[in-house]
Amino acid sequence: MKESFYITTTLPYVNSKPHIGFALEIIQADTISRFKRQEGAEVFFNTGTDEHGIKIYQRALEEKKDPQKYVDEYASYFQELKAVLNLSFDAFIRTTDKKHIFAAQEFWKRCYQNGDIYKGLYEIKYCVGCEMEKMESELENGKCPIHPNLEIQIIKEENYFFKFSKYQKALLNLYEKYPDFVLPRWRFQEIKNFVEFGLQDFSISRLKKKMPWGIPVPNDSEHVMYVWFDALINYISTLDWPQNNEKFEKFWGTSKNPKAIQIAGKDNLRQQAAMWQAMLLSAGLPTSRQILIHGFITSNGQKMSKSLGNVVNPFEVVEKYGTDSLRYYLLREISPFEDGDFSWEKFNFRYNGDLANGLGNFAARVLALSNNLVFNVKQKVDDEVNLKIQETKKNYQQKLKNYIFNEALEEIWNLISFGDHYLNQKEPWKVKDEKEKKEIIFNLIVILDNLAAFLLPFLPQTSQKITAAILWEGFNLQTKKIEKLFPKIN
Repeated sequence: MKESFYITTTLPYVNSKPHIGFALEIIQADTISRFKRQEGAEVFFNTGTDEHGIKIYQRALEEKKDPQKYVDEYASYFQELKAVLNLSFDAFIRTTDKKHIFAAQEFWKRCYQNGDIYKGLYEIKYCVGCEMEKMESELENGKCPIHPNLEIQIIKEENYFFKFSKYQKALLNLYEKYPDFVLPRWRFQEIKNFVEFGLQDFSISRLKKKMPWGIPVPNDSEHVMYVWFDALINYISTLDWPQNNEKFEKFWGTSKNPKAIQIAGKDNLRQQAAMWQAMLLSAGLPTSRQILIHGFITSNGQKMSKSLGNVVNPFEVVEKYGTDSLRYYLLREISPFEDGDFSWEKFNFRYNGDLANGLGNFAARVLALSNNLVFNVKQKVDDEVNLKIQETKKNYQQKLKNYIFNEALEEIWNLISFGDHYLNQKEPWKVKDEKEKKEIIFNLIVILDNLAAFLLPFLPQTSQKITAAILWEGFNLQTKKIEKLFPKIN
């Protein structure tokens, strides 16, 4: 029986076009998905767009557009990422989808019936950029550290609230049950500290007369759902919950066997690892199984911003250098769990050094040497070659299972270095005995073929190009030349 595996990104907010930070997140999720499929699992990979809330409503008004038309336009940019970044996601859920609206309202009803939703009059400090309440301890000089250019708003109104405070003990029990619930471990400690300090109930509705762009609250036409409460439910509405319980349990799991893996940025830690888990517990549903938290990407050491003109557009990088070049940089250069930096200097260095001169050059040399030759696949593989391949496979799989993408790629590139050394040491072009020469070249093809398999989760296009150049026909093996995988750039 196949293992079933579920993974999801967060849903990016559609008040701007895709940026490189989300490209990092969705490429990480795609790499994990492809690896799990390679292992034989049945994968459900989810992504989509978050389309409600005050920021969307205000931006649509500024552009004199109907909010639905506005989100339709911006959602299309994120849907285009599938082709641009060569993604393998199975579902693209939008929070304006009918099935999501139905699921959000059903989820609300279950939390309400459990006594966890109530009306209250509160004064809160609110960051429009985060669409989140902020405690005084989270502010720096009275402003949100993530959006220091935005004024903190003071909101006084009657809202519905969720009894977050009720779930402190349950959340701490969850964290104790799964010691790897959040990775990396310092982010796990961060959320533990937050929950241990004490939880405050949070607002989950807005007055419709002030902000009509949201999902209607069941049985109260004066309120719409708060964007965060609504958006988090996408992780299960995408599985056709609550109508399809079989599909839900297959991929999301059960209380005894939760399966869901979530990937999010560090600014989403509280929402994903505490708020969402409390909401699931309130609705009587299984929690997530694990949450992977990545850092931010800076540009030449500076925070990316439109005013500085240093925002990196993933579409432009791909158009100039190709999809796999961007995938490689983000997975190799950027730490999976800490902040990373993008600069064109670093990008060019990785491209020319690792891709053009490394992988691309090795593949070209091997395929040129083996062109027009026919090999018997029953030939013996050198012990040193076989040992190195098996060692690489073991190490790379272990790194990838722990989501350490950069170190997994380092293992693969060590195999490329081994292949280069083997080629330069054996010098098949100098060998006069044809049998011996073919044996050397056959070993090089075996190295290249295994490289293609190891690269598949990371650089799928490149992997497929190499695999297509190695032709198996019964017990015979031939190769064909291919265009340069990565033409050198200045």
